[in-house]
Amino acid sequence: MKKIILLFFIFISTFPVLGQEGFLLEKGVDKVVIPFKFINNLLFIPIKVNGIELNFLLDSGVEGTILFSLEDKKEVSFFNVEKVTLRGLGEEESVEGLKSTNNILEIKGGKSINHLLYVVLDQRFNLSSHIGIPVNGIIGYNFLKNNLIEINYEKKRIIVYRDNKNNRNRIEKKFEKIDISIEKSKPYIVSSVVMNSNEIPVKLLIDIGNSDAIWLFENASKLIKVPNKNFEDYLGKGFSGDIEGKRAQISAFKLSKFEFHKLIIAFPDSTSIKNVKMVQGRSGSVGAEILKRFIVVFDYSNEKLFLRKNGNFYSPFSYNKSGVEIQHNGLQWVQETVHLETVPIVIGDAVDTRGNNAANNFKYKFALKPIYIISNVRKNSPAAISGLQKGDVIVTINNVPAYKFSLDKINAMLKSEEEKWITFEVERESQLLKFKFQLLNVL
Repeated sequence: MKKIILLFFIFISTFPVLGQEGFLLEKGVDKVVIPFKFINNLLFIPIKVNGIELNFLLDSGVEGTILFSLEDKKEVSFFNVEKVTLRGLGEEESVEGLKSTNNILEIKGGKSINHLLYVVLDQRFNLSSHIGIPVNGIIGYNFLKNNLIEINYEKKRIIVYRDNKNNRNRIEKKFEKIDISIEKSKPYIVSSVVMNSNEIPVKLLIDIGNSDAIWLFENASKLIKVPNKNFEDYLGKGFSGDIEGKRAQISAFKLSKFEFHKLIIAFPDSTSIKNVKMVQGRSGSVGAEILKRFIVVFDYSNEKLFLRKNGNFYSPFSYNKSGVEIQHNGLQWVQETVHLETVPIVIGDAVDTRGNNAANNFKYKFALKPIYIISNVRKNSPAAISGLQKGDVIVTINNVPAYKFSLDKINAMLKSEEEKWITFEVERESQLLKFKFQLLNVL
């Protein structure tokens, strides 16, 4: 589940979260700094759940707090558990889950009590294999609702500020202030897109859990139409299955005084979004491919968004040009050679050089390394034309063992601005096969 460089999007149907306090800072604490991991335009933070630390995707497009992939976290205890049905983006049916109340979630310097959790039981719903790190859950509204939340994408840190006059004044002096609306516990903004020579006003969900730039819904307006130059693509996965759609380039996107040109955006198909309950007037979503170009501050209480340009602002927009999607498929033991640094031993006036023979200055060790598998191949893409297939296990990339790359690095390679040639050696039905393809911009 990735795209535009492993673009993994998660969107979930709304859950009732009324009555929860959300995260409150401890007495005397004015701000809390939380480092995050930023992978494929998504950010991940550590949060303790009933005393056990888990790794969460922070997603403003999610109302409830969701847990999954807890096989290695069996020590987590839950309270007041009952069975529920979960439904969201995707073409398939709903999935089984659990609902648990009275949980305690903690960050350093703050906590949320009486926290409502939903636990997905279906082990197929797993972000970890698509991201490359353990991911145990998704959190949104209850993390963002009470405080001023600054996301610094360049420094990879979140600062949770107490909502007081001093902090607010400091932010207002340095940032562009934009009105937003909080509807059904999610933030929305009014902006505009320029496509097919028309400037079209759009109401978009502000979704930091969507790694694309923009999603637009075709049926939201008579003016929103997929440009003639487009291609069908796999956009990600929701609770209810795969999300399919089209990608295309539009002329511009205007957000307050900020303007972007030649964006790659997505148009999810109607089947994939049939289970999503839309707020009135919604046209789509603005995601992290846009938001990562700013320092962002959310102020849910006063329905404001604060933006300040960062060093990524003028970066070009791109997408996965190969058409191949890759995910983790477990671990393997790999033998590695480790070179040893030896230092001559001084004994009196003599130097003992024994053991300083370069031929002996290494040893073998075994390490666990990732196995990568092709999870999807776009029709008529360079990868598909070369002969690559879903299920192929990747052995080497450009003659380098695949395990030497992180998943993030592989996807960055496939998103390159240059029209590079890529060689994959794969294992298919116990046979080693080589395929070569060129990254081509079809837009």
